Amino acid sequence: MTFQPESDLTEDEVRDRVDSAIEGNEVVLFMKGNELMPQCGYSQKALELIQQHRDDYETVDVLDALGEFRTALEDHSGWETIPQTFVDGEFVGGSDVLAELEERGELADELSA
Repeated sequence: MTFQPESDLTEDEVRDRVDSAIEGNEVVLFMKGNELMPQCGYSQKALELIQQHRDDYETVDVLDALGEFRTALEDHSGWETIPQTFVDGEFVGGSDVLAELEERGELADELSA
């Protein structure tokens, strides 16, 4: 048996949060957990990679309505996995894509909004 937290957020409220976070921030990371306490290794890796190149970015904890966030994010990115990074409203990828960009020396430029 797995624990599924109940959410007080409706699908429309989550969609509005996703839309405004993407539109209102140069760099936004949708992650499990928060900046002080990431709740999965992939989210932590994505956060660390972003922090190497940016001081100003936004994070959104998706755990309070994971299913609704997956659906809303998939409409923007075509992906349902978390974490997801957006720069200037455009989907960049998850921690694997950020790591690949870092390895090629392209992440700093990608995160420069």
